Amino acid sequence: MTTLLIAFASFVGFIIAYRTYGAWLGNKIFELDDSRPVPSQEFEDNIDFVPTQCSIVFGHHFTSIAGTGPIVGPAIAVFWGWLPALLWVVFGSIFVGAVHDFGSLVVSLRNEGQSVGQIAGRMISPRAKMLFLITLFFSLTVVLGIFGLVIATIFKHYPESVLPVWISLPFAVMIGIMVKRGSRRLLTMSLVSLAMIYFCVYLGAYHFPIQLQFENVDANWINPLTVWTAILLIYCAIASVLPVWLLLQPRDYVNSHQLMLALTLLVVGLVVSCLTGAADLLASTPAIVSAPPADAPPVMPFLFITIACGAISGFHCLVSSGTSSKQLAKESDAIAVGYGSMLLEGALAVVVILACCAGVGMSGITTDGDAGPLTGAIATTASVSTISAVSADVTGTSIPQLSPQRQAWEARYGSGKKWKEFKLPQLVGAFIDGGGNFLKQIGIPGKMAVGIIAVLVASFAATTLDSATRLQRYVIQEIGTSIRFPPLTNRYVATLIAVVLGGLIAMQPNSDGLRGAGGIMLWPLFGATNQLLAGLAFMVILFYLWRRSKPVWFVAIPMAFMVVMPALALGWQLFHPEHGWVSNFSSKPLLAIIGLITLGIEGWMVTEGVLAWSKAKGVLEAPASSERLERAVQREGGRSC
Repeated sequence: MTTLLIAFASFVGFIIAYRTYGAWLGNKIFELDDSRPVPSQEFEDNIDFVPTQCSIVFGHHFTSIAGTGPIVGPAIAVFWGWLPALLWVVFGSIFVGAVHDFGSLVVSLRNEGQSVGQIAGRMISPRAKMLFLITLFFSLTVVLGIFGLVIATIFKHYPESVLPVWISLPFAVMIGIMVKRGSRRLLTMSLVSLAMIYFCVYLGAYHFPIQLQFENVDANWINPLTVWTAILLIYCAIASVLPVWLLLQPRDYVNSHQLMLALTLLVVGLVVSCLTGAADLLASTPAIVSAPPADAPPVMPFLFITIACGAISGFHCLVSSGTSSKQLAKESDAIAVGYGSMLLEGALAVVVILACCAGVGMSGITTDGDAGPLTGAIATTASVSTISAVSADVTGTSIPQLSPQRQAWEARYGSGKKWKEFKLPQLVGAFIDGGGNFLKQIGIPGKMAVGIIAVLVASFAATTLDSATRLQRYVIQEIGTSIRFPPLTNRYVATLIAVVLGGLIAMQPNSDGLRGAGGIMLWPLFGATNQLLAGLAFMVILFYLWRRSKPVWFVAIPMAFMVVMPALALGWQLFHPEHGWVSNFSSKPLLAIIGLITLGIEGWMVTEGVLAWSKAKGVLEAPASSERLERAVQREGGRSC
């Protein structure tokens, strides 16, 4: 019952926080006002700026920020035990992540839908703007390389997920066209699309799994990972320049319903599993692991960069200020979209933690003979039977027999495994297998359960991937405008640059020469740079409130935390005498160079903030319209009207 009580208390806490803390931020601090014009109405262009009802923007925003972040992060962090991960997810979501997302969204709404990078130039200093844009550029390049690999990995190991993921795209386009033509049956169309997606899950699981196989080719270059990554990046290039109403909004709306249904099934399965005694968190996983893998980094500060999207992620400020702020039809919608979406993502991360602990532990007592969820697509490196039920410590004292649930969890996470041995397939597989065990408890066959969870993960990763491509296009265009280089301001040129750079990162080879490993090679860098980005976004929000003589303590505390912790983690990764990237520069030059640049930019940004602080209180920044006028003058060759 402990497992169920933890889940219940977490969900209730999120609801209370939304009704109290979220409402306080919206009504008392930011003073949301529906009579104030919003960017989607002022600059409506039917491509990026499109006034949209709240439920659709919520679906887009949530699916864009979620991705695989709240899945992979907790799946790694339970190495240190379930308790640190759970506490960071719950309290981090409420007091850090949701404030960051909501603040970024509102500040962008009040600044003509500009990104936080652009806004930094007027809130802090012109130099801060370029520094922020460079940080965004590096971060999004890494995101494109990583998430392309994530989806390719899922397609490779879970071929049943391929058909339903791709079939969702034409349905989304049809919904977009019908809504544009005036149809009001949006929910009905979404549910029909969702039904077809799940029918394709069945087809993929039992009849038409799609696997790529190549013969008589150079496997280092032509393999499932590289081919799927290339296909996905081509798709992103197309999707990122299409009008948001045609694909992005309807696809994300359908995906949001997919998550609601899958999350409901997972919660119901969790409840049934707990009531029947099949799921037992305490019997499966230690609350705090006293002896983590020898090569694992310390829980402090690495917990706070390992779990990103489930608690706070710098990428979210890009979605808030890059796409969502351009679609909200009124300011009051920002509470649900900005604050509420982050809490829902926190709820998803709680379920992931329980699936990777109690759910994985259920594999030790699964005896129904079904082929899934532990189908062998992503095999553990040690079977439950290889773990000694009774062992002895160095003094000869007998150690009590492990429960079957603990044996199953140890088979995946323990038994002397090294930190570096736990790769992306195992990370994703921990949630898919654990979540599949929950679904089996409510009568869903193993293959179907695995398919549902795998499609859920792949769909959200794909949403993040093409949203990141669109955001990178914005960043490149902003850089082009700032340095007055017109070719970069073209959206097709900017998109091509974004996709090509992401592809080059993704196609980097591993130590065996196998292409397509670049994303996972840069994964250690992503955590620190992503969280540093969150700290810098907090700085922009802080200056927005400071210039208006508003309270800032609730921003200043998480800002300091998200500047210091990622910096400590990045410093450890760079300068550790044995494992550091600088110490091993010959084998890790890309990590070392990007890491040093990122740390230097952060220090520079903090310096800019300190220099501007004393002069900023009560002094409003220049309006965003002045920057827009300057751009217009530039386009006219310096002639003003």
